Amino acid sequence: MPEGDAVYRTARRLREALDGRVLTRSDFRVPRHATADLRGRAVLTTISRGKHLLTRVAGGLTVHTHLRMDGSWRVAPAGRPLPGGDVVRLVLANELWQAAGIRLGVVDLVATDHEDRVVGHLGPDLLGPDWDAALAARNLGERPGRGIGEALLDQRNLAGIGTIWRAETLFAARLSPWRAVGSISPDELEALAGLAHALMDASREAPRPITTGDLRPGRSMFVYGRAGRPCRRCGAPIRRGETPSATGRGAEPYERLIFWCPVCQA
Repeated sequence: MPEGDAVYRTARRLREALDGRVLTRSDFRVPRHATADLRGRAVLTTISRGKHLLTRVAGGLTVHTHLRMDGSWRVAPAGRPLPGGDVVRLVLANELWQAAGIRLGVVDLVATDHEDRVVGHLGPDLLGPDWDAALAARNLGERPGRGIGEALLDQRNLAGIGTIWRAETLFAARLSPWRAVGSISPDELEALAGLAHALMDASREAPRPITTGDLRPGRSMFVYGRAGRPCRRCGAPIRRGETPSATGRGAEPYERLIFWCPVCQA
């Protein structure tokens, strides 16, 4: 699943192509909104909220999308042929640009005044104007028996972090993914949340997004995607395992993956 920094960059690309321009094409390819038509409405802006995207249009409507595991937005000049098959879930276009939502996990249309119905459950956004490390720490501490690796992925605690930055944050903090939250002091939890923010904040302006498919040697990861390879700090082989589902409702196998150093994070 794309991390919050990748979703942030996607929102920026959508803003560049759609903001302030009137839609000339609006094609919802999901049954629930198949008859929705936004043509003639100007796009106001697109923002990211954790791993969610909110595209606000004139008239008080918001297009809510979520990439989930395989989704993406492809921006191209207007009129460019779309991918074949049934992978396109949504097309929004103006006279200059078209944005095609590919394999989107969520496509919804909500009143802008009611966006909280789809994102109100999220904790403070690691890359958003509402970022609050102290609040994130309090959220993390609400279930002291939980492992910190599981707690970090729960978007109700802090929004936007995924398997990549969870692994890198815990490595930088020298914390085992299975250490109980209750054994970590409030000050340490706040520092951990601040560290996750700092790592993601630096990554969001990266010229190339880091994705689950880009694990080539030379990338700046310390543990993520490096199972069996030597730790850059101590030389011990990096391990790979799984943590429980953050929500208790199950999760995609890749969402549960964790990489860690058994020595540095003992």
